[in-house]
Amino acid sequence: MFVQVSSGPAPTLNAKPEVVRRSANYHPSIWGDRFIIQTSDNMRSNGRMEEQIDELKEDVRRMLRVAADKPSLKMKLIDAIQRLGVAYHFETEIEEALQQMYDTDDHDLYSVALRFRLLRQQGHNVPSDVFNKFKDKDGDFKVTLVHDVPSMLSLYEATHLRVHGEDILDEALAFTTTHLTSMVTHLSSPLATQVMRALKQPLHKGMPRLEARGYIPEYQEDESRNESLLKLAKLDFNLLQTLHKNELSDISKWWKGLDFSSKLPFARSRVVECYFWILGVYFEPQYFLARRMLTKVISMTSILDDIYDVYGTIEELQLFTEAIDRWDISAIDQLPEYMKVCYRALLDVYDEMEEEMTKEGRSYRVYYAKEQMKTQVGAYFVEAKWLHRGHIPTMEEYMHVALTSSGYPMLAITSFVGMGEIVTKETFDVMVNEPKMVRASAIMARLMDDLVSHKFEQQRGHCASSVECYMKEHGVSEQQVHIEFQKRITNAWKGINEACLKPTVVPMPLLMRVLNLVRMLHVMYTGDDVYTNAESALKDYIALLLVDPIPI
Repeated sequence: MFVQVSSGPAPTLNAKPEVVRRSANYHPSIWGDRFIIQTSDNMRSNGRMEEQIDELKEDVRRMLRVAADKPSLKMKLIDAIQRLGVAYHFETEIEEALQQMYDTDDHDLYSVALRFRLLRQQGHNVPSDVFNKFKDKDGDFKVTLVHDVPSMLSLYEATHLRVHGEDILDEALAFTTTHLTSMVTHLSSPLATQVMRALKQPLHKGMPRLEARGYIPEYQEDESRNESLLKLAKLDFNLLQTLHKNELSDISKWWKGLDFSSKLPFARSRVVECYFWILGVYFEPQYFLARRMLTKVISMTSILDDIYDVYGTIEELQLFTEAIDRWDISAIDQLPEYMKVCYRALLDVYDEMEEEMTKEGRSYRVYYAKEQMKTQVGAYFVEAKWLHRGHIPTMEEYMHVALTSSGYPMLAITSFVGMGEIVTKETFDVMVNEPKMVRASAIMARLMDDLVSHKFEQQRGHCASSVECYMKEHGVSEQQVHIEFQKRITNAWKGINEACLKPTVVPMPLLMRVLNLVRMLHVMYTGDDVYTNAESALKDYIALLLVDPIPI
């Protein structure tokens, strides 16, 4: 365990014992002031870019109309539009096109799998028995399919939208994964690149912006590419990148003004990484307010997590939890100095949120956000008490608390606050009752986080994670826990896919925020906790989206 002891004068007979505090030795921000000093791009240049984008959008609309009676061409065009990250411009046209091809009877595997994926992505419950025609008399997928790599890749991508009970897609995933893995080294680009990327990160599970950033250069190598669509994707990406960089500049200035790096040096300073996380939830320009609010909330949540996990004594945490439950600035007087800094900043974030929502006549939403934060902090405190008592809970007891402390129920509900008129009070009432999709997202967040971070956390002193709880309760090895948890993560994904099939109680644009939160788990917690260890691959991902424009 890493231990940091507060310094002070030599003790006297009547002096209180020194407070021993843990330290995680988190590295400082790797970005410094880089995004604070972001200079606004030339407005005239942006204006010209917007004019070009508008012209190119009309070109793409014409292409969709021309392809209306050509199902194969239409599917490939829609797929390219979505993967290039510009589908948000054509939501109505895409939905109309998909409605028309719902009953299309394709015969080749590539088209059947592509149509299945496109429809499932939009929430259409197309049956999976369409793949039975590609099995032999013994019930296995035909060996002849293996030689058609694009079709195998199309089927592989489709399998990741499967729901519970779709055994044929479980079989298809095993079949395609085995054969694509064995042949990838023998393929040439761009197909080799596409297969390697898909095996590492299936399209459905990827961060939309990162997927678009990776697909644009791949599409440029495609001999069948459409130049207007390619140019639209590049210009649109760069224009949005300018918007996102300016947003991050404002948020970075807010963060620097809080001066947490010097006032709370034990905590992770990860505001850039937090903005990147929320950029994965919504990148579209119309969600700028929601993006700003949720970034500030997740940034504060990270600080709270470190206060409860790393630095606070159990007595201090009791006071802090009570103060947050009261949610009143007058409660600040009972707190130690370092907690006052955090408490004031936390209340300010929600005051700003309330001010913005009052302008829109939607201030009722902030109540739900505050209550979620109180619940979040309550879960943190339960875990702190477990550590203090040396208690290792049963898996059921642990998950009851840890699904909340994962932060995902709170983030999912708070993500709706700034999303405009599509959100209603009924939406919040449904969400606070933890529908299956929210619970599934929390299961994934908790298990994926614990799998990659539990060893480091146990070294520095942390309550037992799901890994330790399961090992103790079932008397199994860590390797067996990994196998079991991967099964649970797979099942959670099936539940999430199922929740996105129409008809849905919550509108699809809102469910997409929960889905995107889940997708970010695969960025943040695959192989390592790259949020905590931000000098890792996460640095490169951030550079791709927020530093380097795409060459035109």
